[in-house]
Amino acid sequence: MEKTRTLVLMRHGKSGYPEGTPDHERPLAPRGRREAGLAGTWITEHVGVVDAVLCSTAQRTRETLTATGLGGAARFEKKIYGGSADEIIEEILLTDSEVSTLLVVGHEPGITWTALELAEDDDSELARTIRHRFPTSALAVLTTDRDWADLVAGTATITDFCIPRAES
Repeated sequence: MEKTRTLVLMRHGKSGYPEGTPDHERPLAPRGRREAGLAGTWITEHVGVVDAVLCSTAQRTRETLTATGLGGAARFEKKIYGGSADEIIEEILLTDSEVSTLLVVGHEPGITWTALELAEDDDSELARTIRHRFPTSALAVLTTDRDWADLVAGTATITDFCIPRAES
């Protein structure tokens, strides 16, 4: 019997721009930490337990993951930093088949491209929203009945999209 797997694609939180800091080493801004925390709460409430995490090696993605407060075994992969959809999907394919929910923390435009590449309907209302705007700390949730190793273009459904922001 096939089991449904959930993929959460998350863009890192808002980063700072300290002078002289290389892009890979840029930290989160205070707003980025707050919004990543809101994203973690949203994932817990709407998706559930995250079994595993695939995260870029960049400082801001690592800090985003920490700020979410989510658990799950984490694997840090440099390929996600600046990665294309194909490169990110290659890393997703390596996920253990026992993992039900995988969180990927990465960058633009790779996270958007990955969501749209995997989507069985890349012209749905959610897909159009994602194509138009995928700001910092935003999350796209996709589901598939395929094993991670069998995930290919057009085999997942975008089920949700969230832009976590504090109420004013």
